[in-house]
Amino acid sequence: MAYRYLCTCVYGYISRMANGGLQTDLIARLWNKLNHEAPPINSQPMQILNQHIMKIFQTLILLIATTALSWAQPEEEPYRGYYFDGDEVVFEFDLRYFEEATVDGTGKRVDFDDLNIYQVAVAGDFNHWSRKKWKMKKIGPQRYQLRKKIADFDDAFRWEYKFVINGEYWAEPSKALPNKSKVVHDNIVWEEAYNLSLFTARQSPDGNVRFFLAGFESAKKVVLSGSFNGWDEHAFAMEKVEGGWATRLQLDAGRYEYKFIADGEWMEDPANPLRRKNQYETYNSILEVAKPVTFRLEHYDNTQDAFLAGSFNDWRTDDIRMQREGNAWVATVSLKGGKHWYKFIVDGKWITDPANPFREHDGMGHINSVIVVR
Repeated sequence: MAYRYLCTCVYGYISRMANGGLQTDLIARLWNKLNHEAPPINSQPMQILNQHIMKIFQTLILLIATTALSWAQPEEEPYRGYYFDGDEVVFEFDLRYFEEATVDGTGKRVDFDDLNIYQVAVAGDFNHWSRKKWKMKKIGPQRYQLRKKIADFDDAFRWEYKFVINGEYWAEPSKALPNKSKVVHDNIVWEEAYNLSLFTARQSPDGNVRFFLAGFESAKKVVLSGSFNGWDEHAFAMEKVEGGWATRLQLDAGRYEYKFIADGEWMEDPANPLRRKNQYETYNSILEVAKPVTFRLEHYDNTQDAFLAGSFNDWRTDDIRMQREGNAWVATVSLKGGKHWYKFIVDGKWITDPANPFREHDGMGHINSVIVVR
């Protein structure tokens, strides 16, 4: 009886450790082994009991040591609540990274141990913080997933979101999550409230921007970090190539700041002269990403010449000549992120874009068409 009681205690303890990474089939095998090796009643009870107790504790110590070693290994990809898989964003809720939840509309905190979870959803800027629209699929005892096409998101490069439990509990991210950010509402920072951040910047062999750090051939690890991923120190590990380290990102048009981290040492891009002093009295490198934008002027069939002019070329009248394509005059220009003003010049006459309803006065009596590049 004492032996089986001890086995039960050991089984319960190891089972609780399973949440930290031990496999359940390993625990089951251990449980069966302990039960099948129980000492017979007619044997030398004390001696055999002592032997089995020693075996149990040797096995337990080995399991604890193995688990501790597995915990000590750094994750190649720290948990962020999402990752990219091809042309999809995969949201993933993992219960092990959450301890508390806030009751919707009350601010009251509850422990996850007190919740009977039957539904998990994703709510954020991208779906107007709906608590029920983006429901997740259960893929394991503690994990839920939801896949969305990257094309379902607009051009903003950063989103904030949270997981919603049972339609009424907002999962509060733990301190260990690298992409959590304080909630800001009406320009007021909520000190005890956090959201998760999703950055649409992603590594891709076909990315539109290539980053390269020359040298550092003896470095063990080089990481790219910047405003495009919340200055994450792990997400964008660079690949060692001939002459240095490189990676490609898919970035929307806009202005970004970035740095390299070589074996833990932060540095600006030595090959990029554009930089800005930061709050740490060091410098961040600056990157301006442009986006090709096509302007079309249709139904001007009798026009001899058409030009495009705007704030992006200092309103030069003969700089961007448009070409005839079918029934339209067309010009493609690489524009940086932000607002741009423009007009067409048709046979010497300035006109706004008839296909674009967005226009603004320039303060000098003129009305210009407006385009915002993201």
